[in-house]
Amino acid sequence: MNMDEKFDKLSARHDELRDALAKGVTDAPTFARLSKEYADLTPIAEAIAGVKKARGEAGDLAALIADPETDPEMRALAEDEFQTLTRAMPALERRTLVLLLPKDEADEKNAILEVRAGTGGEEAALFAASLFEMYRRYAGLQGWRFETMDISETGIGGYKEATASITGRSVFARLKFESGVHRVQRVPQTEAGGRIHTSAATVAVLPEAEDVDIQIDEKDLRIDVFRSSGPGGQSVNTTDSAVRITHLPTGLVVSQQDEKSQHKNKAKAMKVLRSRLYDRERAARDADRAADRKNQVGSGDRSERIRTYNFPQGRVTDHRINLTLYKIDKVMLGEALDELIDALTAEDEASRLSELR
Repeated sequence: MNMDEKFDKLSARHDELRDALAKGVTDAPTFARLSKEYADLTPIAEAIAGVKKARGEAGDLAALIADPETDPEMRALAEDEFQTLTRAMPALERRTLVLLLPKDEADEKNAILEVRAGTGGEEAALFAASLFEMYRRYAGLQGWRFETMDISETGIGGYKEATASITGRSVFARLKFESGVHRVQRVPQTEAGGRIHTSAATVAVLPEAEDVDIQIDEKDLRIDVFRSSGPGGQSVNTTDSAVRITHLPTGLVVSQQDEKSQHKNKAKAMKVLRSRLYDRERAARDADRAADRKNQVGSGDRSERIRTYNFPQGRVTDHRINLTLYKIDKVMLGEALDELIDALTAEDEASRLSELR
């Protein structure tokens, strides 16, 4: 089936659903199902109608231009309009095709952000802290809520690991390509000789799972409580409020000690555990599809090096799409992060569109 045939089929289905709903459906579950399908198809049907209208207008203009009896002044106007329409057509068709791409069910979800120091010792921990702050600033610019859930500090400003909940519109859709290894090249503050060091931090962005997404059986959990401690063993409080939850079937372990309340720490730990289990389930479900997509943007593998931040040269390079921005300061402030995210999103769409055609 070519694309025009697919357009016709979708338009016909949209009309069929409209007529069925207009006649009235007494069965509530059927009504709900048809209403959802109709709502999902409506933006696609409107985009298809826009493409067909533009094609029709272009055809009429072409006929007017080709007609020898057309007034010269009218022909000139028609030629200008035809050129404008022709230039706009690819964007109209692409927008329609993008709407046909399979939707990621997690795109509209909130996200759990996890940043961990990798190779590089204290410098890696300082970089992890910088990345965490970069995402905090970016969230603020997007109007999202950024809530720190847990931070394990090194004592001199670095983070061994840090976790945050990010809430807002399309959070996961915007941040999902940030997962992977981020490498930094810079002269550490502690380096007297001015030598450039290379270190790394790992970022994981997980779609925040709801209870309906993941069911967790209490008997599959081992919950330990212990006393919270800060950098260097400094006591945060004098009660056993910190919580460690182990999911026995998978071996996943989540610790939470940011709150003084054991109940709050348990709730936060469960939120992270649920999101990690949901992420594992998504990865397993998508494994076969991902294996077939050789040109996808990133594999989702947490060990994949995705980006390098070179401070001496002032550049940030995303290795998946070979994009380099010479504005590292604005990237770290969150201001230029959209340029990377937009490019990654466009590349992913292009890759998936090539499979759709």
